[in-house]
Amino acid sequence: MDLETEYNNRARVPEHVEILGSLKQHAENYRNCAGGEYDLSYGDDERHKIDIFRNKEDTAPCMMVFVHGGYWQSLDKNSFSHLARGLAVHGVATAMPSYRLCPNVSLAAIIEDIRQVCIWLWNRHKRHLVVAGHSAGGHLAAAKLATDWEAYGAPDDLVRAGFGISGVYDLRPLIPTSINKALKLNDASAIAMSPLLWRAPAGSCFEAWVGGDESPEFLRQSKTLAACWTGSGARTKYVELNGTNHFTVIDPLGDPASQMTQDLARLCQ
Repeated sequence: MDLETEYNNRARVPEHVEILGSLKQHAENYRNCAGGEYDLSYGDDERHKIDIFRNKEDTAPCMMVFVHGGYWQSLDKNSFSHLARGLAVHGVATAMPSYRLCPNVSLAAIIEDIRQVCIWLWNRHKRHLVVAGHSAGGHLAAAKLATDWEAYGAPDDLVRAGFGISGVYDLRPLIPTSINKALKLNDASAIAMSPLLWRAPAGSCFEAWVGGDESPEFLRQSKTLAACWTGSGARTKYVELNGTNHFTVIDPLGDPASQMTQDLARLCQ
């Protein structure tokens, strides 16, 4: 198997430049009219910034955290703001953080950044969370569901559910690829930071969605996580979203009527 081809999403989707440009424009348009709280600091680094979107009907018990992708080495929150639109109609507030990137920091440090986001939101709002993420963000969402929150002075059920969209949950296949130039993973660190190999809390819920036009490896990543975590006592759901690639699979979050948005809204209740 050619793992470079399997995981190189930009090569698989030649129109990714146009898609990413469109995402950024839609996000800017939404920020200009949404009236959220922007660029709040949850830490000391210049990338430790978070936006919070809510409407007057912010009634859901849980807040949703959306973690962007970019293989832990690119992008930021400002390209995804409009994805909060669908959940806002359902009365769900959405928090969108940026985080530090590889190779400036390690992957372990990025996992800690999103942990810091969750604790900051709890201290500020005293609300439980559902953590969703796309691509690398899916990995970070799974890691947050499987975190021992009591060890950090937070409720053990701080993160009530996780939602991965075309996530990477087993990092070992990335070791021989060009992606690893920035990540600097070896066998030991890839194993230690792969949520697939962690035990999800019994009774927790994780939904693994993936674009139907993704590579076989991306389909396998989501299928395997759902199977393994079901085996350890979690409730899981696996969904292939037909006709979507790695970059368009997140589009339904902007639509309040989509099944993806409705599933996330249900998890936040």
